[in-house]
Amino acid sequence: METTWVVVADQARARLFSASDQRGALEEVEDLANPEGRLHDQDLNADRPGRAFDSMGEGRHAMGKHHSPKEQEAIRFAQEVGDRLAVGLHDGAYRHLIISATPRFLGLLREALPEDVRKRVVLELHKDLTALSSDEIRAHLPERLPRAPLSQGE
Repeated sequence: METTWVVVADQARARLFSASDQRGALEEVEDLANPEGRLHDQDLNADRPGRAFDSMGEGRHAMGKHHSPKEQEAIRFAQEVGDRLAVGLHDGAYRHLIISATPRFLGLLREALPEDVRKRVVLELHKDLTALSSDEIRAHLPERLPRAPLSQGE
């Protein structure tokens, strides 16, 4: 089956669509929600960072975190989306993958995708299309959905 999945995502929502025809309409497969993705850092983590003394001198400063709570939540959600795409590929639900996401979330999603899923990506769009209808999303895609050439053994 030459089905293409189209993923439109941001840090709070990921919608999965299926297209079995290169020129056909999109059918929504699933809508993954991440309500925490819309919250502010202070709402995700009410605790303030701890304080530490400098090793030299008398200064005190807040101990920072590598990622803000909002960033950590976006990373977690990108992993969840990546896991869902891996299951779909394993189940044979699609052969080609198109991803449209906000630039920041697209980077997180790329990092979260397993290698076999990454190989199926035929197009990436740096756009947030999550609030659009399936017809409006389809209008942002090429008239003929791209297909990756099949590798030997497929």
